[in-house]
Amino acid sequence: MDRRDCIRWGGAAILAPLVGARAFAQSAYPQGPIRLIVPYAPGGVVDSVARNWAERMKAPLGTVVVDNRGGGGGTIGATAVAHATADGYTLLFGDTSSQIIAPSLMQSPPYDIAKDFAAIAMIATSSTAIVVHPSVPANTLDEFIKYAKTSGKPLSYASAGAGTVTNLAGELFKQLIGKPDIQHVPYRGAGPGLIDLMAGVVPMMTPNITSQVLGFHRAGKVRILAVCAPARLKAAPEIPAAVETLPGLVVQLGAGVFAPAGTPPQIIEQVSAATAKAMQDADFERVLEAGGLEARADLTPAGAQAFLAAERERLVPIIKAAGMQAQ
Repeated sequence: MDRRDCIRWGGAAILAPLVGARAFAQSAYPQGPIRLIVPYAPGGVVDSVARNWAERMKAPLGTVVVDNRGGGGGTIGATAVAHATADGYTLLFGDTSSQIIAPSLMQSPPYDIAKDFAAIAMIATSSTAIVVHPSVPANTLDEFIKYAKTSGKPLSYASAGAGTVTNLAGELFKQLIGKPDIQHVPYRGAGPGLIDLMAGVVPMMTPNITSQVLGFHRAGKVRILAVCAPARLKAAPEIPAAVETLPGLVVQLGAGVFAPAGTPPQIIEQVSAATAKAMQDADFERVLEAGGLEARADLTPAGAQAFLAAERERLVPIIKAAGMQAQ
């Protein structure tokens, strides 16, 4: 090797670490804004949690732009993420509807709920509830079940729409008490249903618990008999959990962050770690509780994936047995 070769190879050896460092810096994530697709219109429960999460990601991840794409029970927005480039710059704030219920109601769903997404973290759950008009002669869930079975009067329940988690709650209630003739009355959202419930147009509703629903209950405008959660809610410990009377009546909307399948594991872990740190903020938990939600502990990708798999296995047979229809 002559002198020129020595210089050339020596220079390459000196530059190699610098080139590697530059390449690593260029590949650091994120290098620009992250788009968070929320598959619902602005203002709902999932949108509220998503925006709170996005705000708390500014410090660890930079700008997170919320992109609302409603429709199809969450499937329109979820489809956009399922088909997006798997580079961590397009994420989904999905939920039980977009990841389980809505696709299971379709003959040809636009994505495979088990294969097209990488779960990052579950953030919160919003529980449904058994809520009645004050004129209904029942102050407890047990009394209401007896009333439903023996009154001889036609009974109906309102939901936030066909194919929603609130529809699922009503159908599971019917299955568990053996009263299939309770009529489902779907509304276009929870708001109109709550208005008719308070007016006595419908005697029963199965809404998600929100600060608004809790406010109506405490004002005596509606009566929450039980929350369809595994245990009583921190925001309303005085209200029984349905499982205390009717084992198995658990229907919650779980919401969390997802990426397209194939997203690099280091990006998944980075977003998961940032989420876990944000969830340590007591203020974030207070915001969730104020809205009737509860923080989840499924903050690792594996934990989130396990939660969804268990919920799919539990809920899909209920959906099929009920013959639920898409919105």
